[in-house]
Amino acid sequence: MRTPCYALLFRLQTPAIRAPREQSACPLWHRTRGYADRIACHWRNRGAASFAIVPVAACVTNLSLDPSHPQNLTTAPPPDAPLVEAHQLTRRDAQRGQTLLAPTEFTLHAGDRAVLTGPSGSGKSVFLRALALLDPLDGGEVRWHGEPVTRTRIVRYRRAIAYLRQRPALLDGTVEDNLRYPYTLAVYRDARFDAGRARALFAAAARSDDFFSRLASELSGGEAQIVALVRVLQLDPEALLLDEPTASLDPESARAVEALVADWYARANAARATVWVSHDPAQAGRVGTRHLTMRAGVLSEAAAAPAGAMP
Repeated sequence: MRTPCYALLFRLQTPAIRAPREQSACPLWHRTRGYADRIACHWRNRGAASFAIVPVAACVTNLSLDPSHPQNLTTAPPPDAPLVEAHQLTRRDAQRGQTLLAPTEFTLHAGDRAVLTGPSGSGKSVFLRALALLDPLDGGEVRWHGEPVTRTRIVRYRRAIAYLRQRPALLDGTVEDNLRYPYTLAVYRDARFDAGRARALFAAAARSDDFFSRLASELSGGEAQIVALVRVLQLDPEALLLDEPTASLDPESARAVEALVADWYARANAARATVWVSHDPAQAGRVGTRHLTMRAGVLSEAAAAPAGAMP
């Protein structure tokens, strides 16, 4: 029995929204079924339990994935509104009776470079995935440009606020195949793949032109993470949520990832932002100017150093 497209995409990418019960309720069933079947077959063969490569949208009842669709249009945001706000964001494990993320307040402004540190298991990834609306919330809300991220806005929100996981998931085929894949999805129907731009991004990571034709299955862990990052950066997100993207990489690959993010940020630093989870104090000093700490599900932020203070 083939997995229905809406169930597949919801299971893999959008656990925060419930899927329609019937195929007829999904207006994009016939349009997306082929992609879903191919992905389902690929990951069933590999025994994979999750699939998170780029911020991919899913079918919602009576909702078009076209960003210009009237249901996805909103009024202009207030000019001074933060990029992202989290109000009383909460996550719990009901089975174990455990609070994973205590009610949390957080604001990310355009231009911010935040770095999040803390012990393993303290809730850093839980917070980042909640902020990306990849997991169901047990309390609170997320606002984007001053407006709540409602069900009808979540497609556009995930396109703008991109989450990059520690271990990348690449499709079979070449590096170029992986870069082209997002543009086959309805949510990116207004965008076109730009090979020249992708090559420039790889050049910033010290990768030559022939890297495009490399098979994904032959890439090292560091090279795969670079491909996953370029696949996101080419889509022009407003913010990157980076969940320990260099934790398992060699120093050279880690610096390449840092260089890619720094180059992306510098090209429009007044409009972009990052939240970077890291266990490396030296890296934290390089990639962030706001320093956050997570301990037992409680988020705190170090006070900003006074002007003129010695580092």
